[in-house]
Amino acid sequence: MSKLYFTEEHHLFRESLRDFLQKEVVPNIEKWEETGQIERFIWKKFGDMGYFGLATPEAYGGLDLDLFYTVILLEEMQRINSGGFAAAIWAHAYLAMTHLNKEGSQEQKEKYLTPSALGDKIGCLCITEPFGGSDVAGMRTTAVKKGDNYVINGSKTFITNGVYSDYLIVAAKTKPELGNKGISIFVIDRDASGVSATKLEKLGWRASDTGEIAFDNVIIPSENLMGEENQGFPYIMQHFALERLIMGVNAHARAEYALEYTKKYMSERTAFGRTIDKFQALRHTFAECETQMEICKQFNYYVTKCLDNGDYMVKEATMSKLQSTKMADDVIYQCLQFLGGYGYMEEYPLARMARDSRLGPIGGGTSEILREIIAKMVIDNKDYKPAT
Repeated sequence: MSKLYFTEEHHLFRESLRDFLQKEVVPNIEKWEETGQIERFIWKKFGDMGYFGLATPEAYGGLDLDLFYTVILLEEMQRINSGGFAAAIWAHAYLAMTHLNKEGSQEQKEKYLTPSALGDKIGCLCITEPFGGSDVAGMRTTAVKKGDNYVINGSKTFITNGVYSDYLIVAAKTKPELGNKGISIFVIDRDASGVSATKLEKLGWRASDTGEIAFDNVIIPSENLMGEENQGFPYIMQHFALERLIMGVNAHARAEYALEYTKKYMSERTAFGRTIDKFQALRHTFAECETQMEICKQFNYYVTKCLDNGDYMVKEATMSKLQSTKMADDVIYQCLQFLGGYGYMEEYPLARMARDSRLGPIGGGTSEILREIIAKMVIDNKDYKPAT
């Protein structure tokens, strides 16, 4: 099936990336999981290898490659078993940098996008708020125009790279009375006066820094506005499709890795005189897990192909995240069970994987919200349009 989507160049890229991750990343994962801070040197190495610029135009330091290179990057990062590290990397490359690439001005791209592709600057995307959660339209952060400046006040939470990044892509209401039609997007430097961040402690994704960010009368020049004023909501919505697909791909990849590891374990673990992969109850449960993973993986590849062709795949990308993250949770839970007591031990990979996987149905839009979005499209015939 992979021949439908992956070329020889894709496979060579995967081999090179896998070698890079084993050499440069894996030896540091335990330290980063413990400290909750990914050291800066690895960001530069990712930039030097071009991994941050896979989907970025060549004019801004990128490679402008098809979306399946991104899929390979996501899949291989799941194999090193640190959901936090993977999240920090893709939140920079596909949340912050996506907005810069699509809505940024020429000057903004030169100042932020190019150094982001090269690994010299780290970005984060600030949408979720303490009182808003998945309700983007209910955000309270405001940006008030005063002369040639905007004054930002409010707060954001659950922001990946929210503490150690160099700049922030921030959604704020410029016309609060217009609801979701009064949201705009801004780029703000980390060292701007009035910006502060508090690190949050999490169940999983422990290698990534997740922050709650406060904006206290932050004054930024009007040229920090990204795109058009009051067009922030459609900008955010049109990029959700890619974010949800990314989380769907992450989910099938971590489930696939969990199954690979578990199959090897089962072939070596003995009970009652034979390896446990010979017991029918376990074999059939494993077969069911493998089936569910493969169905999600092939659907995700299909959605990737359509997105890469320029199709607006809101419904399908939403389905991808909804189903794939549920599948990954179910499969990894079962794989932990296959390992018995060892599955519950920190020295075995399933313990961390189970914690990291649990964020899948929560982050990037909860499964409850996704079901409602799908219901609106398939029952109410709602049609989401891209920003013009």
